[in-house]
Amino acid sequence: MPKALLLENIHPDAAKSLRDHGFEVETMKGALSEDELIDALEGVDLVGVRSKTSVTRRVLEARPTLSAVGCFCIGTNQVDLDFAGEQGIAVFNAPYSNTRSVVELVVCDIICLMRRIPAHTHHLKHGVWDKTATGSHEVRGKTLGIIGYGNIGSQLSVLAEALGMRVVFYDLEEKLALGNAHRCATLNELLEQSDAVTIHVDGRKSNTGFFGEDQFAHMKQDAIFINASRGFVADLGALKQHLDSGHLSGAAVDVFPVEPKKTGDPFETALADEDNMILTPHIGGSTLEAQESIGHFVSQRLEDYWEKGSTSLSVNLPQINLGDNRGVARIAHLHANLPGVLAHVNRVLGEENINIAAQSLGTEGELGYVVTDVSQRPSKAALEALRSIEGTIRMRVIS
Repeated sequence: MPKALLLENIHPDAAKSLRDHGFEVETMKGALSEDELIDALEGVDLVGVRSKTSVTRRVLEARPTLSAVGCFCIGTNQVDLDFAGEQGIAVFNAPYSNTRSVVELVVCDIICLMRRIPAHTHHLKHGVWDKTATGSHEVRGKTLGIIGYGNIGSQLSVLAEALGMRVVFYDLEEKLALGNAHRCATLNELLEQSDAVTIHVDGRKSNTGFFGEDQFAHMKQDAIFINASRGFVADLGALKQHLDSGHLSGAAVDVFPVEPKKTGDPFETALADEDNMILTPHIGGSTLEAQESIGHFVSQRLEDYWEKGSTSLSVNLPQINLGDNRGVARIAHLHANLPGVLAHVNRVLGEENINIAAQSLGTEGELGYVVTDVSQRPSKAALEALRSIEGTIRMRVIS
C-alpha cells in the first residue's frame, strides 16, 4: 500500500480522498524541520505541505524514492523545484483555489484602513471615546494600485471597481486589463497616484526586498499599504518609518519575513504599536472554503500522477494530461531533454513485439516525459533496457 504524509493541518478531505484511492495516510498538525522531515519521509511516496515546511535539496537527496510533493497553497518557493525535477519528483500546487479568500481579506483591509477602524478599536479598548470623521474616507472614488496583476490581482481589480474604486496596476508581464483598470508604465507612476497600494507578486527570489524605502517614499501622502503576498517582498522597517512620520495613514500586513512554524508559537513585530495597523498571521487563504477546495484540488493532482502518470498542472515537470490506460500497462519515462529518447523507447518495445496502444510526449526546458500504453507487460529485461536509456531520470510502470 502506498504511503502519503500530510503536514500542517491540511484539510481532512485531502486525507480522505487519498485513502479512498488506496493510500495509507498519516497527518500532522505542525510543520517539520529538515531533520524531522527526513525522518518522517521514510517509506513515504507522496508528501503534502503548506507554506511552513521546506522541502529542500537535502531532504530530497535523503529520500530519493519520494514520487511527488503537493503544496496545498499557492506558493511553491518552499520546495527546491529544480532539484525535484532533476530527481523525477513531481510538484503540484493550488494556484487558484484560495484566490477569492485572499481578495476578500484585501478588500476588508482597504475598507477598514480607510475608515480607520483599527485606530478607533484601539482607542475604545483603552477607554478613549474618539468619535470623529478626521482621516476617515469612503473607498468610492479612491484609486487602488495593484502591484502584480495575476490571479489575485486581477480578481481584486474587478471587486474594487464594483466598490466604485478607480484601479491602476503594474506588472512586468503583458496583462489584459479587466473592466476599466489602467495599466501603468512604471511602478512609480502607480505609487504617485494610488490612495491604496497592495502587492500581489509571486515568490521568485528576485522579488526579495522588492518594495523598500524608495518605493514607500514615492507613495502619496496619507496613502495606505497592504502586503498579503510574500513576507520577504516588503521592507517592514521602512514601512514603520513612513507610518511614524505621518507620511502613510495606515497599513495591513499578512505575511512576514520570518514566521513561526505552528499555531501558538510566540511572535513579535515592531509594527504592533502602530495606530492604524492591521496585523494578521498569514491567513489570506485561510478560510474553510479555500482549504477544502485546496484539499480536493491538490489531492486529485497527486492521485492522477500516481495512478495515471498525469503531470497536468505540475510546476516542475513537462505537462501531459492523461486519461485512463488504453493498454495492459503504462510506462512513464522521465528523462533529460535529449534527441532520440522517444525512438530508443520505441525500439526497446519493438524488439519485444510489444504493441503501443497510445503514447504522449512532452518536453519542458531540460526535461522530457514520455508516457506509453502498451498491449502487454514488458519483460524485466525490457524494463531494464528502458531504465538504461541515456538521460533516464525516473521510469515506472503503472498497471
